[in-house]
Amino acid sequence: MDTKSRGDLVINGFGASNGGQFRVVTLNGRGTINSDLECMELDCNGSGILNGNVISEKVKVNGNGRFRGNLEAQNLSIDGSARIDKNLTVEKLKISGKGTIGGKVKSEEIKIEGTFTVGEDCEAEIFKAESQFTIGGLLNADHIDIKMFGECKAKEIGGQTITVKQKGSSLVGNLLKSFYKPQLEAELIEGDKIELENTIAKIVRGNQVTIGPNCQIGLVEYTEEFSMDKKAVVAENRKI
Repeated sequence: MDTKSRGDLVINGFGASNGGQFRVVTLNGRGTINSDLECMELDCNGSGILNGNVISEKVKVNGNGRFRGNLEAQNLSIDGSARIDKNLTVEKLKISGKGTIGGKVKSEEIKIEGTFTVGEDCEAEIFKAESQFTIGGLLNADHIDIKMFGECKAKEIGGQTITVKQKGSSLVGNLLKSFYKPQLEAELIEGDKIELENTIAKIVRGNQVTIGPNCQIGLVEYTEEFSMDKKAVVAENRKI
C-alpha cells in the first residue's frame, strides 16, 4: 500500500468525508464516511458510520463502529461495539467488546473474549473463544478451543481438534451462570479429536471422541476411540 502521498483524516465532533485513500483515519466524535475507504490505520473512538467498503491494515474500534459494506484488514480489534453489515476478511481478529457480522467471516486467527455474532459461515485456522457467540452457518477451523461463560450456538462445527469446556469458576463466573447458562448448541460437530462438555448436538462425528458432563448427544460416530461421562446422555454411539 503506497502511503507516501497520502494525508490523514481526523473527525472531531460531528463531521463527514467522502472517503478515498488516507494514511491514518481517526473518528473521535460522530464521523461519517460516505464512500469506500482505504487506509493504513483506522481508529474509531467515538461513533463512526462507514457507508462504503473499507480496506485497512489495522482497525481499532474503541467506541461504536457501523460498517455498511465489506471490511478487509490485517488486524481488527474491537473493545467497544462494531457491526459489519456484509463480509469480514481479516488476518487476526480480537474482540473484547461486541462484534456483529451480517455476512461471512474469513480469518487466520480469531480470539473472542466478548460477544460474537455471525450471520453466515465463520472460517479460521485458529478459533479461541472465552465468551458467548452465535454463528448462523458453519464454524470451520483447524483448532477450535471454546471456554463458555454463556450460551454458544453454531449450526455446524468442523475442525481437526475441537475442545469445548465450561469456563473456570469465579465469583463473576458464578454470577454470570445465574443469567447465562454455559452451553453449546449445534446440529453437527465433526473433527479428528473432539472433547465436549455442556453440549447439545444431534450428531458428533470424529476419530477420537470424548463426551464429558452435561452433554446431550443424539448420535456419536467414531473411528478409533469413544468415552462418555456418567453425567452425559448419548442416545446412540456407533463405530464406523
